[in-house]
Amino acid sequence: MQRKVLFGSVALLAFVMMTSPAPAQEYQPSVGQEGKDVIWVPTPEELIAAMLDMAKVNASDYLVDLGSGDGRIVIAAAKRGARGLGIEFNPDMVDLSRKNALKAGVSDRAAFIKADIFEADFSRATIVTTYLLPDLNLKLMPKLLAMKPGTRVVTHAFSMGEWEPDQTVEVAGRTAFFWVVPAKVQGTWTWRTETGTAELSLTQTYQKISGTLKLDGKAFSIKDGKLVGDHISFVAGSVPRQYDGRVVGDAIEGITKASTGSGQKWNATHRAAQ
Repeated sequence: MQRKVLFGSVALLAFVMMTSPAPAQEYQPSVGQEGKDVIWVPTPEELIAAMLDMAKVNASDYLVDLGSGDGRIVIAAAKRGARGLGIEFNPDMVDLSRKNALKAGVSDRAAFIKADIFEADFSRATIVTTYLLPDLNLKLMPKLLAMKPGTRVVTHAFSMGEWEPDQTVEVAGRTAFFWVVPAKVQGTWTWRTETGTAELSLTQTYQKISGTLKLDGKAFSIKDGKLVGDHISFVAGSVPRQYDGRVVGDAIEGITKASTGSGQKWNATHRAAQ
């Protein structure tokens, strides 16, 4: 009797094992697999570190990775204390990224969503990263340039056409490019001086600026013009003076200083070019 019961139990167990569904295998992406707009090729960890170094990622940052794949860039930023969001079209990749963030202990700072990068709102980001083809970068450019001045942009492998990078690094045969979104300064700026009115006329090509400064009826070409995010600087005048300022909407709050003498404030208002 006991033997029959034992045989019956074994037979029942075998039947359950044969009829039970096999445990689901964890999704594993493969290099070169097709995506919505690109194939998936992961960014090497050493290049990710260089990209985050260029962007000077810190705990106050909110990094958004466009086409985030398995989540490695967002997770690396979260390990440095930043908050991050990965935007990825493949739902399996999104699930895998969440699991990877949990394993890395940063799921409280690293989030992932399924969305189209061209439709998603990432305007709150302080840093944007991508590994996209050149035509996709160009398609994103208007949206990136409309972001808050000072927003940092880092790409793997591909640049942004005529928008020249502020910095380029190569690591293990791979290239990364870095930009700072510039303020919009083209046009004419005016302010009162001790002897009258100053008029600064600027031409802008992305972060590059040129132009003239008119003082007391005399025009001087500006030299060493620089625009880094919302910070503008140049040299001009019959006695060369260094002008430094911060662009705040349609105003510049600045300090000017000669080689001798203390700095003086200049507060300009903007009249956009027609």
